[in-house]
Amino acid sequence: MSEARALIRDARSVVVKIGTTALTGTNGMFDAGRLAALVDAIEARMAAGSDVVIVSSGAIAAGLEPLGLTRRPGDLATKQAAASVGQVALVNAWNAAFARYGRTVGQVLLTAHDIARRTSHTNAQRTLDRLRALHAVAIVNENDTVATTEIRFGDNDRLSALVAHLVGADALVLLSDVDGLYDADPRRSDARFIAEVSGPADLAGVVAGEGSSLGTGGMASKLSSALLAADAGVPVLLAGAAHAATALTDASVGTVFTARGNRMSARKFWVRYAADTAGALRLDAGAVTAVTERRGSLLAAGITAVTGAFSGGDVVELCGPDGAVVARGVVGYDAAELAEMAGRSTSELPAELRRPAVHADDLVAL
Repeated sequence: MSEARALIRDARSVVVKIGTTALTGTNGMFDAGRLAALVDAIEARMAAGSDVVIVSSGAIAAGLEPLGLTRRPGDLATKQAAASVGQVALVNAWNAAFARYGRTVGQVLLTAHDIARRTSHTNAQRTLDRLRALHAVAIVNENDTVATTEIRFGDNDRLSALVAHLVGADALVLLSDVDGLYDADPRRSDARFIAEVSGPADLAGVVAGEGSSLGTGGMASKLSSALLAADAGVPVLLAGAAHAATALTDASVGTVFTARGNRMSARKFWVRYAADTAGALRLDAGAVTAVTERRGSLLAAGITAVTGAFSGGDVVELCGPDGAVVARGVVGYDAAELAEMAGRSTSELPAELRRPAVHADDLVAL
């Protein structure tokens, strides 16, 4: 067994993401029986001593039958209406399934905006931590009843990667209707199964497809989210829901994604992956080298242009001379202040303006 699989097998804290297709029958309708079977596998992992947070898709699918709909709607308003009804059915199904084991569930609904804003990001983290401390099972889902095309995660795969880092999980398990990563559509006879991804070379020639009509994810989404989590220091297992018991027991099925050696700090992870940006700073070549290669702070002298109406404490993009984004960071000054400081050496500035424009501790190179 590889080291990555052993880490997932032995993980004390696990985020399990359940895809829509894992919770629906062949007719596309929500199937509480499939959910109950997954709970059996998750309960076995919890009984063995692991702490599990669940990221569950399926709210829109769960709302179809109660509303008399025969297929997933195409317009946003009907999707949100179906999600409104489906969230109730979905969490009730999770609650009933876990009640068989004497466990209580708690629902946490999030939008991209909740993760992007530092205050709500921290509040979500505290809520999840407290639910676990009280021995409740957290069921996380995107809040489809209020999310729009502008503020959606796009799918729960990315949400699960963000949640895995948010709660400090030791592993992320993605369960859906696919049994792992292939270099092409697995329905093709010449598709090659990829058992482990430890670096870019393992993805050479991989063509990932989009999602099904039932959910918003797809292999492209799963791959992107797995790489995001792995880059942040969380090992990932991508497996079929039909093999959930094995995936959650010894991690011997599916595709495993090896995590980077050093886990990214919560703040730097938020800056790089979760936060909205409020503006941009254009840097000269020397400043680009300082922040990307030497991992130093950004000083005003290296800034050639300031765009956006940001305030001190906002996250901004750092761009090279050609406009390409090379880093993100928490800026220390308002846009108006920084525009006056740009291009000036530290010795030319008043004492109160000699702090870095972006401190190295608040900066993440891309």
